[in-house]
Amino acid sequence: MSGLLALLDDVAAIAKVASASIDDIASQALKAGSKAAGAVIDDAAVTPKYVHGFQAARELPIVWKIARASMFNKIVILLPIAMLLSTFAPWLIPYFLLLGGLYLCFEGAEKVYHWLVPHDDLSVIDPETTPLDATHLEEQRVKGAIKTDFILSAEIMTIILANIDAGSEWWFEAMVLGFAGLLITAAVYGAVALIVKADDVGLAMATNGRLGATRAAGRAIVKGMPGFMKALTIVGTAAMIWVGGNIVVHAVGEIVWHAPYDLIHDIAVGAAAMVPAAAGFVEWLVTAVLDGIVGLILGFILIPLVGLVPSKDKSAH
Repeated sequence: MSGLLALLDDVAAIAKVASASIDDIASQALKAGSKAAGAVIDDAAVTPKYVHGFQAARELPIVWKIARASMFNKIVILLPIAMLLSTFAPWLIPYFLLLGGLYLCFEGAEKVYHWLVPHDDLSVIDPETTPLDATHLEEQRVKGAIKTDFILSAEIMTIILANIDAGSEWWFEAMVLGFAGLLITAAVYGAVALIVKADDVGLAMATNGRLGATRAAGRAIVKGMPGFMKALTIVGTAAMIWVGGNIVVHAVGEIVWHAPYDLIHDIAVGAAAMVPAAAGFVEWLVTAVLDGIVGLILGFILIPLVGLVPSKDKSAH
């Protein structure tokens, strides 16, 4: 009997340790995943355009195809690469972060450039004017979305890896990466599914609602979705530029030059000291604004270097 009680005590102790480990993994995943906010918001803002122009019945299946590929990208491809990088070449992580941060700066600045200098987007396929069957068009859209998701997923996983507590065991890092990757994928594509179906739900409420309040709410949803999508795009772009600048400043500080980080930190701390009642918020806000300015400048510098902005002559054709 005493042996059984001892065994039960051991099982309880193991369960307690396992429970604590799960809590640690979840908290680390949430903490590290929050650092990837810019890429996550951009992912949610970009994806809905890939279902534009299709029948309502095909919207959720398309979102599911992209979400399934996103999970495969993160767990099967990127997670092992991240673990190999962390184990055998951790010194490379700041360089990958630097590349990811510069990419975010470029993407955000390019969107700002397109707003300032509007031109035709030749990459967008119009299903009504392009002589492609619906199945072929869907395949092209899904492939394009998966390619974009892979780039954003690589950034997200690298950012998460860099923000896991130093000295963690490899299995712990793998669990945090996997949990955070799945959590972010579910959050992003769950939000995308809600976004792409919101106008259909609003239309159904406006048409079939029994109560006047229900019909009014449905009309408000239908009318409000275009503005919501614009706001989401603006927030996503701002987050890309801010997070991109922040990543670049930190990565450059780790690699070779700490002065930009120190300057931004000193300015933010000085501004926070002037408003003691909201010191934490002011320090965060000033840091975000300065990081955003750095990100926007870098992004505009990268636009002509990358050569992806069409000239006026090309846009005219």
